[in-house]
Amino acid sequence: MGQKVHPFGFRVGITEAHRSRWFAPKALFGSLLVEDYKIREYVDKRLNRTPPFAAVSDVLIERTRDELTVIVKTARPGQVVGSKGSGIESLTKDLQTLTGRKVVLKVVEIKNPDLDAKLIAESIGEQLKKRANFRRVLKMRAESSMQNGAKGIRILLAGRLGGAEMSRTLDTRLGSIPLSTLQANRVRGRAQLHDLRRDRREGVGLQGPVHRARRRPDPLERSRWPRPCAWPSLIAAFTNQ
Repeated sequence: MGQKVHPFGFRVGITEAHRSRWFAPKALFGSLLVEDYKIREYVDKRLNRTPPFAAVSDVLIERTRDELTVIVKTARPGQVVGSKGSGIESLTKDLQTLTGRKVVLKVVEIKNPDLDAKLIAESIGEQLKKRANFRRVLKMRAESSMQNGAKGIRILLAGRLGGAEMSRTLDTRLGSIPLSTLQANRVRGRAQLHDLRRDRREGVGLQGPVHRARRRPDPLERSRWPRPCAWPSLIAAFTNQ
């Protein structure tokens, strides 16, 4: 059997940070985990599935004892902020009602949407809903990502393509997609669309990893930590106290 590992989970703690950053006792961990899921589902439904279609790629959650911080990564920050900040105020109130906590909402702009796997999958799904030619759409999106700086891209489309009776898969690959290289800045996005046609439910799924570039160690991050040779002196200082 194939041993498949999720590319993000494979790199968490090595080159990728957690998407939920908080600590909780064992009794509260389950409820807070469910709360994180509800927050992400609500933000996705509010900003991606209904107008203004803000192209939200990821939602990061940070918790302290006093407040809950929600960081929204979007390609259209103006749609999230709204006129004079009305969109942020409305979304903050809704999240406070959902969680019963003090919520701080932050918006981070995605500079290049053509390198974000989630946004690529969502855009392909929207074009397929409009009955676009799926082969042409996949080829155009893959070439657009490569022109915008991607090292490699793979798009897998599966389901009843073109409304056919039999489901099938279509795979497009360009460039290199390293699987086990931890230094590779590799992101993966998924999207699923359903359409009602001829009284039958059609399901089409998309997924695509994008290889951006090799990660380089940040000298500022390294400078914050003591050098390896300093650890014995630190341990001695603590034991003497």
